Amino acid sequence: MKPNEFGRRLGIGVRIAGRIAKQRLEENPAATQTGQPQPALLPNIGQMHAQVTAQITSQTGSQIREASREVTKKAPAYARAAGRGAGAFLRPFGRVGGILWLEVTGFFFGLFAVYFAQDIWRTHASYAAGLQHQRFLIAVALTGLFGYLSISAFWRAKRR
Repeated sequence: MKPNEFGRRLGIGVRIAGRIAKQRLEENPAATQTGQPQPALLPNIGQMHAQVTAQITSQTGSQIREASREVTKKAPAYARAAGRGAGAFLRPFGRVGGILWLEVTGFFFGLFAVYFAQDIWRTHASYAAGLQHQRFLIAVALTGLFGYLSISAFWRAKRR
């Protein structure tokens, strides 16, 4: 069954149901005054359903089977098209998300660099020799490493 054909049948069914409901309300004006359906209308719902179903299901079984085969054949193409559409929709969000990720990681690397730079300042008297010479060298190395990572993350975010 083609999508337009399904929509057409659905529209026909809704119009028929609307006409039947309008006729029932015109037959029983008390229902429109109270806004509540009257008990006299409730038994006719089954009859309305039967009329709408008869209109919609006027096809034979072989026509329905043929329509379902067509839908089954086209399903992989529809799935690929939906995947391409979702990918095209999410692509800009992925780009912005990647830039944001680089900026956040650059910020945190910068925080670590500042922390180790403070350690350099505390131990700067021992830079050549002393009790904290090894700690000073480690702080210099880590400050350089995290400073490089921070700057490179921001640089890559700017290039995107």
